[in-house]
Amino acid sequence: MFNVAVLGLGAMGSRMAINLINAGHTVTVWNRTPEQAASLVVAGARQAKTPRQAAADADFVITMLRDDEASREVWLNPETGALAGMKKGSVGIESSTLTPDWIRELGRAALQRGINLLEAPVAGSRPQAAARQLVYFVGGDEATLKQAEPVLKALGSAIHHVGALGTGALVKLATNALLGVQVTALAELIGLLKRAGADADRAIQVISSTAAWSPAANYLSNSMLTGNFAPQFPVELIEKDFGYTVQAASSPEAVPTIAAARGVFRHAIETGFGADNMTGVVRLFTKQE
Repeated sequence: MFNVAVLGLGAMGSRMAINLINAGHTVTVWNRTPEQAASLVVAGARQAKTPRQAAADADFVITMLRDDEASREVWLNPETGALAGMKKGSVGIESSTLTPDWIRELGRAALQRGINLLEAPVAGSRPQAAARQLVYFVGGDEATLKQAEPVLKALGSAIHHVGALGTGALVKLATNALLGVQVTALAELIGLLKRAGADADRAIQVISSTAAWSPAANYLSNSMLTGNFAPQFPVELIEKDFGYTVQAASSPEAVPTIAAARGVFRHAIETGFGADNMTGVVRLFTKQE
């Protein structure tokens, strides 16, 4: 059993923290809004006032944050940042969806302090986090991964070592881009079918029997057809990831399909659907309210 700090208690981080507690680890938590930690404290976690305080006695520090800016603040703030509080030989595990450039910069900063960094972004959303079914895309050295495996296995069902630092971010962004392109394509097709007077439910059922269908499309199409847009992966977050993907590609022209799909998500945000599940973009192409 280890001392583990979890920084960032949103939909994913809070579920990861409770699974670590249930696995028997000693867990210290921090969140920008402290009240978010209340249920975890009841479950047995210790609450810290700053990332630095949370990281002080930790063997592993896991972060699950919104974007590069939040990650930089939590790790590198000279007064309150986690790296300033971590002991030499401890391991940082950055599980947020971030840019490869920032991950590599963070890795260099960690090494200067005698700390090893793994990037470990995940495939899966709230249900997978709760069920310990996350799939990890790990970037970093193999020795550090072996050290961290007991902690990651308390949270996920598969751990894939994909390469050096920065590679995990690329694989995660590619995964989300592939998912998001399917979202926008399905939304447009369902809109097309409905506008043309076809039975969209029946049409999708038939299409799903062909080789063109993907496993993810079952969930995506069902959400769109039933109008269930309760957030699992909100529009505003996948749009952020699309922006990072375009940035990694250096220009929209290098990834025209991905850039076009990003435009759909940006339009959804401008229309007021940013907090909806990503499948809510179907409302741009149908009369659903």
